[in-house]
Amino acid sequence: MRCQSVLSAAVFGLATLLACLPGQANAERFSFMAMGDTPYNIPADYAAFSRLIARTNALKPAFTIHVGDIISGQTRCDDELYGRVRDLFATFEGALVYTPGDNEWTDCHRVNSGGMDPVERLARVRQLFFADPAKSLGRAPLRLVSQSQSTQPQFAKFVENARWERAGVVFATLHVVGSNNNLQRDQAAVNEYIERNAANLAWIDATFAHARETGARGVVLAFQAHLRFDREPPETDQRSGFNDTLNALKRHAIAWGKPVLLIHGDYHNLVIDQPLIGPGRRRIMTATRLLVHGENHVHGTLVHVDTDNPDLFSFQPVYIPENLPRANPQ
Repeated sequence: MRCQSVLSAAVFGLATLLACLPGQANAERFSFMAMGDTPYNIPADYAAFSRLIARTNALKPAFTIHVGDIISGQTRCDDELYGRVRDLFATFEGALVYTPGDNEWTDCHRVNSGGMDPVERLARVRQLFFADPAKSLGRAPLRLVSQSQSTQPQFAKFVENARWERAGVVFATLHVVGSNNNLQRDQAAVNEYIERNAANLAWIDATFAHARETGARGVVLAFQAHLRFDREPPETDQRSGFNDTLNALKRHAIAWGKPVLLIHGDYHNLVIDQPLIGPGRRRIMTATRLLVHGENHVHGTLVHVDTDNPDLFSFQPVYIPENLPRANPQ
């Protein structure tokens, strides 16, 4: 009996010691999957995308983020194709948060894309994929806070801009797309850009304000476009549709001072780096960028979140063997 009492006391003492160590008691860990620019080559990529979904389901992430471009820029913007992808999205066993890409609507004016009205196509994307802006897609949807539910009526149409939280990390999607964020072509496109750009900037402000109010550990922002981070004055006119977004991200990342993760697609090759350039041309080292696989690279990236890790985020590429290119026989 005495030995059992000594052992119990020792176990209790060890547990007490561990509980008192900094960070141990409140440490939280989870993982989520990030992907985008898939399915791209239609219909060839449907099978590859289904394999990626199956692998994601097996890994059981807390949720998945898809950063858009569910067709290529040379594919017809047909309702049938939108519906096919929506059906594939419904096979995610967990939650799927999706933000649109330019190929779904901005580029639909192209002849190969059907010569359609981009603004009409955007309205259709919102109708098909964001019928209930208060929850995500997938079989086990997340509850979301949508910008359309804000107290600012001018943003009521922006059902695609969403926010949610997990373990003290604030997540948000931004509807920022390629093709210069639709600041292009004609006055109708420019007018659409001006309205959506204002909504995105307000949503960035609101996301960081919420993070500060709640004492969040980090912020994750997901969007489709490559923001042309490499362009610095006087070349910024070559990314005119992204300058406002970039300036807001830089300003908030510096003021926030904690980890920020930017997830986007558009360029199709995996990149993890610190692309934001602050004053004095110094990189903002608290802001990390994850550029996901895409197009012919139908894979995902598992993002691990560990609140005991000062960097908060770590990354694990998830390659689907059947989706890798076959070596040419010698």
